[in-house]
Amino acid sequence: MKKFLIKNGTLVGNGYHCKSDILIENNRIAAIAENIDCDTDTETFDATDCIVTYGLADVHVHLREPGFSAKETIETGTKAAAHGGFTTVCSMPNLIPAPDAIETLAQEEKLIEKQAVIEVLPFATISKERKGHCVVEIETLHTRVAGFSDDGNGIQNAEIMQKAMQKVAAVDSIIAAHCEENSLLNNGYIHKGEYAEKHHHRGICSESEYLQIERDIEMALEQNCRYHVCHISTAESVDIIRKTKNISNKISCETAPHYLTLCDDDLQEDGRFKMNPPLRSKNDKKALIEGIKDGTIEVIATDHAPHTQQEKSLGLKGSAMGIVGLETAFAVCYTKLVRTGIIDIKKLIELMCDNPRRIFRLGGSLQVGQRADIAVFDIKNPYLVDSKTFLSKGKATPFENWEVYGKCLLTIYNGKVVWKE
Repeated sequence: MKKFLIKNGTLVGNGYHCKSDILIENNRIAAIAENIDCDTDTETFDATDCIVTYGLADVHVHLREPGFSAKETIETGTKAAAHGGFTTVCSMPNLIPAPDAIETLAQEEKLIEKQAVIEVLPFATISKERKGHCVVEIETLHTRVAGFSDDGNGIQNAEIMQKAMQKVAAVDSIIAAHCEENSLLNNGYIHKGEYAEKHHHRGICSESEYLQIERDIEMALEQNCRYHVCHISTAESVDIIRKTKNISNKISCETAPHYLTLCDDDLQEDGRFKMNPPLRSKNDKKALIEGIKDGTIEVIATDHAPHTQQEKSLGLKGSAMGIVGLETAFAVCYTKLVRTGIIDIKKLIELMCDNPRRIFRLGGSLQVGQRADIAVFDIKNPYLVDSKTFLSKGKATPFENWEVYGKCLLTIYNGKVVWKE
């Protein structure tokens, strides 16, 4: 690729929060400075009134291949990620076949190599076929994966989780845990709160999440294991993790944009409001916001979970759990968290770029010499969320028709333009 110059943007990340230009050459960040001169061979992009950051990183996405290509493919999912400003994503292993051995992981890797337009780092499963009975061969898989997760299933057997933690700690990898106690679910599908009671829906209690977090963290501390809690949604989860972070820097967690901006007061009888964990109470949302402000929650991840239109057309009770999020995450968070003064833009970039890259050792930063992964966001002009413009196969979003700021205008991965508005 010839030289590429991004001019007049506000750089945010890795200590930057200033007006500057970025020059890209030979797939690397060649210079960061004000008023960089360019020659006739340099392509330029005017980023006036825009935020320029290192490519966002999402450590919790569902790309659905192999096994569920009607919902999403590696190609459509990574194009959606680029459309949202992400240049690195970590793909969850609830696939067919599940990546629980070198042979099955290789099937996913082959699809990634062929189709992905950005960096995709897969998770391997914790247990064989994600059934929670037998720990995978962590020692043979860990160098090829982002970490280990049975996402979609909580590990019900404490001895299995303890054994997995021992193995993961031995190779200094990380567990990304979906925490859910099946015995407490009671066939629920939305939060057990006022909306569920009023509209006669079966509810999912908060205890089903936070009790397993409490169990796992105790074991993770004993095993000295790097342990990351996926998509936390309850106030109790925040409290448990907050107390633990005073003891160990190996415990981390994420929440998602929908838990920070919506609660069960916002529910509608529509499948685009159904996900797991569910939208919780207003008090839970408040606690999650406090968690990102004080550093308890270090990561915002999307839990991008596309389904077919048919699967999401059956209301709250009948629809599949999961919504899409890659193409709305930055704009929703910028609009509802930064423009409202809850956090500043520097904090948002830490949550969506710097921290996930650090915790999961993904590499990359806004520095000269680094691989040129760059995203540019327009923070001046509002737009309406319109799922018809999504590049993902999934269209179910609770943010439909929201007016937001922060449209991604440009995404560069490894020096190549992979999205341009």
